[in-house]
Amino acid sequence: MHKSIMILVTVALLTCLTAASKPKAQVTFIELGSEKCVPCKMMKPVMAGIEKEYLGKVEVIFYDVWKPEYKAMSSKYKVRVIPTQVLLDSRGKEFHRHEGFYPQEEMMKVIDAQLGIKRAVPAGE
Repeated sequence: MHKSIMILVTVALLTCLTAASKPKAQVTFIELGSEKCVPCKMMKPVMAGIEKEYLGKVEVIFYDVWKPEYKAMSSKYKVRVIPTQVLLDSRGKEFHRHEGFYPQEEMMKVIDAQLGIKRAVPAGE
């Protein structure tokens, strides 16, 4: 009996340590849309680009709000049109929202400001 309790406690402790060691994203980018709407489809490469650009700093989550299992997300995030992008800080507090297609360069300006990233301005701008 003591051996099984010890194993259970060890597994629970390892699970907690593993979860705690995973770095938490500083920004969460939630894309609320659908697999079937054209502007939503246009956001796919933007989501991939943001995920690649901010690896480990920004978590990208997509909810297809037309699917029954994600319909509740429309209410939770007060979606009026799709696509809608919601950016949350590390505490889960919304700091930015956009409706419609959102070019990657424009979104990066908002994320950079939140993360304190300063990028060099290309010559001629």
